Amino acid sequence: MMRRAYFKFSWIAAALLAPQLLIIFVFFYWPSAQALYWAFTLEQPWGGGNTWVGFDNFRKVLSDPYYWGSVRVSVIYALATTVLAMTMALVLAVFVDRQLAGYKAYRVAIIWPYAVAAPAVGLAFQFVFNPGAGIFSYINTIAPGWWDLSKYPWQAVTAIVVAGAWKQVAYSFVFFLAALQSIPRSLTEAAAMDGARPLRRMVDLQLPLLTPTFFFLLVINITDSFTDSFGIVDTLTGGGPFRATDLMVYKIYTDGFRGFDYSGAAAQSIILMLLVMALTFVQFRYVERRVHYT
Repeated sequence: MMRRAYFKFSWIAAALLAPQLLIIFVFFYWPSAQALYWAFTLEQPWGGGNTWVGFDNFRKVLSDPYYWGSVRVSVIYALATTVLAMTMALVLAVFVDRQLAGYKAYRVAIIWPYAVAAPAVGLAFQFVFNPGAGIFSYINTIAPGWWDLSKYPWQAVTAIVVAGAWKQVAYSFVFFLAALQSIPRSLTEAAAMDGARPLRRMVDLQLPLLTPTFFFLLVINITDSFTDSFGIVDTLTGGGPFRATDLMVYKIYTDGFRGFDYSGAAAQSIILMLLVMALTFVQFRYVERRVHYT
């Protein structure tokens, strides 16, 4: 039985907690409170005070057709990125878990993309998808003008989805691999002795035991797709073409820092926060029912 640690003097505990509490207050609670205040007031672009306007900023945002287009493409991006990243991560984790030749090198190579910053990912894929100099330029040699992110919205959306999934796959891979390695080998060996081939063992034995990991990664990946996509969009497509990749988090930036509509951007940030909270609640309320914890 483990003993609990007690501090003889309460100031020691307060001193240990103070740095973390200060960081949380300065970088989370204070900006959130400011955004909430600005969402209900009219903030002047160059200062000069605030005017209380109530829910007018929210009415203006929700009546904007461009904003609903941003919501639609954000949902598409989040779902597509999550499904693609988790599928790729699971496949890679299965192969590494089987300890094929060179599996240790594969494990290191697959993990490192998670350390790459989102803007760097966008720049890298900007070269990959460049119609004139990247790998996809070979497509235009066969069908001139067919591939161009600046002209075709579906190509731009596909590009940011692939880049976002590449960024997230390493994180999911680590957890899938850890979950697979936590499954007792005696179970898979017994199934193999009964004649179950690798695919059958994966579907009937390993996947049901991975449901807690699936649920955890589903929540994390969807949240990350809504909140951490700015760098990729800004460097890869800039929200275009024709607002096709103008995700919610990017629209907050363009409206606030380019359009100087601080109050409207604050209202959008509050809506984004509520949307992420609602999606998380739905996942815990309905999806977790299908999760079997062992």
